[in-house]
Amino acid sequence: MSRPDSSPNEKGVKQNGDPGGHLSVFTNAHTAAESPETRLWSAFKKDTHKRRVYLAGREYYSEEGKTFELRLVRKIKQQLSADPTLRPEYPSSLGLTEYIRRATEMTLGRSCQAVVEDRVLGIQTPGFTAAVRLGAELLRHCNDVCVAWCGPVYLSSPCDDSLAGIFQAAGIQDIREYYYWDDMQRCVCLEKLLEDLEKAPEQSVVVLSASAHYPTGADLSQNQWAVITRLIMRRRLFPFLLLPTQALCYGDLERDAWPVRYCASQGMEFVCAQSFSHCFGLYGEAVGHLLCVRKQSSLLLSVRSQADKIVKSLWAQPPVGGAHVVTTVLSNPAHLVEWQEEVKHIVERCMLIREVLGDRLRLLGTPGSWDHLTKQGGLYCHTGLNGEQVEFLSKRRHVYLHPSGCLNVSAINGLNLDYIVESIHLALTTSP
Repeated sequence: MSRPDSSPNEKGVKQNGDPGGHLSVFTNAHTAAESPETRLWSAFKKDTHKRRVYLAGREYYSEEGKTFELRLVRKIKQQLSADPTLRPEYPSSLGLTEYIRRATEMTLGRSCQAVVEDRVLGIQTPGFTAAVRLGAELLRHCNDVCVAWCGPVYLSSPCDDSLAGIFQAAGIQDIREYYYWDDMQRCVCLEKLLEDLEKAPEQSVVVLSASAHYPTGADLSQNQWAVITRLIMRRRLFPFLLLPTQALCYGDLERDAWPVRYCASQGMEFVCAQSFSHCFGLYGEAVGHLLCVRKQSSLLLSVRSQADKIVKSLWAQPPVGGAHVVTTVLSNPAHLVEWQEEVKHIVERCMLIREVLGDRLRLLGTPGSWDHLTKQGGLYCHTGLNGEQVEFLSKRRHVYLHPSGCLNVSAINGLNLDYIVESIHLALTTSP
């Protein structure tokens, strides 16, 4: 039956084939700009050259060029899947209690004064990005000002391309940079870094990599950390620490976490976003953690209530599968030793690749100094190649690096090493 005053075909198929005659609510949606990493991966997938190489991935790759699963992790997953006492159930919004306790102890140490005085709040998150986002949300809503805090946030130059967007998604639009990597000297430039932070307004947030800086692989020394923390405390800035690949920089839990422990020992307030996905090979499990260290234990109650409210609006509860694996390892001394041995092997292989890469480039007479390759740590290193040279590698040699000239050293293996060395040499010696 037709409606009064309308013919059966009056409301036929309208614009865009919509039988109801209405435009989609997404008609005016703007296409988001692709990130450099997305564009790079897309170009690599379209490349059909038989010797193409992707060196911009974030995972650890084995000598066979595959993402690597630790033997211990595989064994524990099998044990947990057969455990009749583990029942499917939702965790609390802030995560598994034992996982949080173990993750906190692993990062700060059991004897940390802040832990002993109950001034630390740990929150399980679905991955590293979620930990950064939650930290940003807490800063916005828990700052010691009467209105919502909006920045500024200082990020290193260069840094992870996604960081600015994460803070902006939390409502913090004032994003600035501080000088970090010196392309000419191929190292961290402390002098210019301090100059930029000296100009930062009070209550600015400074995002600092605790270890394995992405994408350069160049970390601050302990002496440099001492200088920077003094400036932060004097200028009343707030440190936001990043620890996405703990133990994969030096192969040592305590050494990788030293900057976090040092900040805590100085009585500083800070937050630290961390991930166990890398160091446990749990890339699809989203195993993250956020540490909040306050000056007084009485302040934790308000932070906890805000965190609970924010988490319920973002992801409700974190996934528990990967967290159970991490907890099982960290709570068993024998498992912990076995895991550390596997991680140590990964770190040693990455360092060996750095040494061989530098030696091969020197042997070919490739222009420039390559000593910086072994002064960096973790999965990533900064080659020192400029934009034109990186473009030469992708378009002429089918070798894909991060646009900043950084690469994942674990993606280099016996099958592609010679080709990569030859390609870098050509990028530096071929006239445009």
